[in-house]
Amino acid sequence: MNTKVDDYICNAKKWQAEIILFRTLLLECGLTEEFKWRTPCYSFQGKNVVLIGSFKEFCTLSFLKGALLQDANDLLSSPGENSQSVRFFKFTNLNQIQDLQAIIKNYIYEAIEVEKAGLKVNLKSNSELELVDELQTALDKNPVLKTAFEALTPGRQRGYNLYFSGSKQSKTRETRIEKYIPRILEGKGFQDCVCGLSKKMPTCDGSHKYI
Repeated sequence: MNTKVDDYICNAKKWQAEIILFRTLLLECGLTEEFKWRTPCYSFQGKNVVLIGSFKEFCTLSFLKGALLQDANDLLSSPGENSQSVRFFKFTNLNQIQDLQAIIKNYIYEAIEVEKAGLKVNLKSNSELELVDELQTALDKNPVLKTAFEALTPGRQRGYNLYFSGSKQSKTRETRIEKYIPRILEGKGFQDCVCGLSKKMPTCDGSHKYI
């Protein structure tokens, strides 16, 4: 167990019991526990496989190569209609997780087999977008972040790039990028509420908050 994950759980304002159960299932499947991008991350032989996410209205288990899973039970959600890689479980209470423990572990084992086989998601690139230097550096240093960013829709990519480049100071741009890494990893756009819709859309009142 990673002590930073211990601290994360102790400081969690919501979903403590759910995160603890997630943790138990992931460790029972033989994954290595780490703490990356301010969230619990579980890897297999150095390859990041699953992230735990905590939001105001739900908690998640995100499979970084979820698009390669069979999803035989049709339980995985996509961060967006154009998301190419990440898929996740979304839960709103502990009972949901308890009822699906065996099935969740089957998904985790399948994700491990994906890594054993060396499978990769063939991502479509958005080569027309010229990224701000600090963002490009962050993506080059962090392949998981790069995969998640490239899985975003072109509009979401442009939104982040525009926001990050809006500061004159390089340090401020780096701080902005660091702050929004968890959001990018969950497939959310800069203008998205936790509901997954843009705050600019008439069907979303903007009252949901990302935490």
